[in-house]
Amino acid sequence: MPFRLLLDCDPGLDDALALLLAHGDPDLELIGVTTVGGNVTLQNTTRNALRLREYLKFPKVPVSAGAAGPLTRQFRDAAHVHGAGGLGSVTLPEATLAVTGIHAVDFIIDTLRATPGAVHLVATGPLTNIALALEKEPAIARWAASFTIMGGSFTRGNATVAAEFNIWADPEAARIVFDADWQVTMIGLDLTLQAQANSIVVDRLSTLGALADDLIVPLATFYFNPNVPDWDGQAVHDVCAVAYVARPDLFETRPARVDIETTGEFTSGMTVVDFDAPSPNAMVATRLDVNGFWAYVETVYARVAAEHTG
Repeated sequence: MPFRLLLDCDPGLDDALALLLAHGDPDLELIGVTTVGGNVTLQNTTRNALRLREYLKFPKVPVSAGAAGPLTRQFRDAAHVHGAGGLGSVTLPEATLAVTGIHAVDFIIDTLRATPGAVHLVATGPLTNIALALEKEPAIARWAASFTIMGGSFTRGNATVAAEFNIWADPEAARIVFDADWQVTMIGLDLTLQAQANSIVVDRLSTLGALADDLIVPLATFYFNPNVPDWDGQAVHDVCAVAYVARPDLFETRPARVDIETTGEFTSGMTVVDFDAPSPNAMVATRLDVNGFWAYVETVYARVAAEHTG
């Protein structure tokens, strides 16, 4: 039986690549997509999710729009990384199918309530929708089969020196999520920066035909950071969170206590990770089998690429 997966996301270059993995892996059953404002505005993240759903041909998977901005703070995006529309240089046909009309928060609650213990929840954007769902129905923390996020870091950040973007975008939401009655699997920057689409990876992806030319390679190569010495390629952060559900064997994790800094003048949004805490609330990914990861991802992408042209 495939793992049933509900993906809360903010597409986004790497969210789009994560959606591709979630759709293409036969060991995963994507049963719903919820969107949040993050990398770009909610209007754009939702539009991107709808366009990707039709382009990648999973039209029966419901898409629900959620929170446009953080719980208490001003909305801050990452359009400088993902492009104004969120998908870099990629332009997809307009979607013909609409969102569900159910708010993402209610969709998350209803989906987890319907089959307790059967749905794996993955969040690859700011945690606003998840926090709102927990506040409305705390039992979702018991109903989820697992909960995995792309977010945080136990070393340094990328939105600031201290904070990773998804946590920095809504620290109050992240605090609610980490304080809830579940174990969070944190796939943070320390792990995801090991998953870089370097020139060797891109060369292999480029052999996958039209889907690679039109979607995969442009998404995986759009962002270049001139401030990083010896830049080795764009990291596919969010792909790692989806991959963890299907292939946890590719990851090394350690239990830790994770607390969220919400008031620090220079550290707001920091994930304070204590690997020696007596009462851990998270499993924190520390090391990736890089070769195994890319072999897995490329196999799934090749499968979708073959169907896309078939």
